[in-house]
Amino acid sequence: MTPMRPVTVGPPDSQGGRLVHIHNDAVGRAYGLWDMVVYLRRAGLDMGEEDEIAASNLIEWIGGGPTVWEP
Repeated sequence: MTPMRPVTVGPPDSQGGRLVHIHNDAVGRAYGLWDMVVYLRRAGLDMGEEDEIAASNLIEWIGGGPTVWEP
């Protein structure tokens, strides 16, 4: 069984936002990697900047990776 990642980013919606869950709690809708930086810092998961988030193994990207923000 694959271990669950603490952060899940849903597929892009019609406005280009992606629903973000941290430890199964919805924390908001991200419209880019900077939003991810903010949500992760608020949750105490300071991963640094956008490039670290894009490369992190702690995040499951559903419906496209960290460069996909349009439906």
